[in-house]
Amino acid sequence: MTHEITSRIIGNLGHITLNRPKALNALTYAMCEEITRLLVAWEKDPQIGAVLIDGAGDRAFCAGGDVILLHDSGKAGDKRAENFWRIEYSLNELIYRYSKPYITLIDGFVMGGGVGLSVHGRLRVAGDATMFAMPETGIGYFPDVGGTYFLPRLGMDIGQWLGLTGARLDAGQSCHLGVANAYVPTARHGDLIEALGAAKLDGSDAAVANVMIDFVQAPPASEAIPNAVKAFGEKTVPAILRALDDDGSDWAEKQAKNIRRKSPLAMCVTFEALRRGAKKTFKEVMTQELEISLNFLKTQDFYEGIRAQLIDKDRNPKWSHEDVSVVTEPQVQRLFRKTAKPPQEFLA
Repeated sequence: MTHEITSRIIGNLGHITLNRPKALNALTYAMCEEITRLLVAWEKDPQIGAVLIDGAGDRAFCAGGDVILLHDSGKAGDKRAENFWRIEYSLNELIYRYSKPYITLIDGFVMGGGVGLSVHGRLRVAGDATMFAMPETGIGYFPDVGGTYFLPRLGMDIGQWLGLTGARLDAGQSCHLGVANAYVPTARHGDLIEALGAAKLDGSDAAVANVMIDFVQAPPASEAIPNAVKAFGEKTVPAILRALDDDGSDWAEKQAKNIRRKSPLAMCVTFEALRRGAKKTFKEVMTQELEISLNFLKTQDFYEGIRAQLIDKDRNPKWSHEDVSVVTEPQVQRLFRKTAKPPQEFLA
């Protein structure tokens, strides 16, 4: 068992805590492996009636994965990146199909890998500091971990907005849009865990709901999403930019400026991945995401984005394209080429 994960059984509740607070509980291979082992064991254990996952510290549930490892693996041409994505995406699938109530306390930062650990589960509980985002396009990548399944199902305009811009949602917005489906004040999260541990959890949603009813409150007020978000329902990324420019509002101008700073290739691939993901099953999406991820290892933008944001930190990436208008259809389709092993290679 890795020290990066702590676990305990309280009554009929299996409780997992991500334990890398200084790293904002970012996921490693060992963490994914241990969470998978626990979830598989607890699903078979008749004593366990529900599973709850939270994050150590007061800053993050989970702010992503080990991006530097992915960068270094791609540069070295070894299998570390593929192995990480395989176990992480397999864990996303396990969470999506999990047969017992799966509860996440998504307080603090919920980004990247943390999104994959939470949004596919049954109950996502926001706290006071919840801050949800899928910021992958900023490093020349795309919103993976099932993001291309989950985001379009929030509504294509909302999904494309979040996926393309990496916009951040607070607790109220997360609840309003369906990213979180309950709000419990942060100060009561410990009491909620104790109450779940003291309850007779039998694997049913009703047993969990009977406990939750004493804790769930109306989410805090938050800023409304402007009507200009409808621009993200356009048929192409250049069309989205034109609609934002035509809107002329401060909010629309900010979104357009944000898009123009990011990798044009990642923008166009993300747009297409969400469009395709809206029509696929979860397993089909995860297979497609593995293919896209492996293909991103062959792009300039993936390494340049990570270099500019996380290694040199000069915030001045040199993207492979000057603008989304010059990204060609074949260049986008190349990122969807089948290079991965078939889905049965994923963990059961």
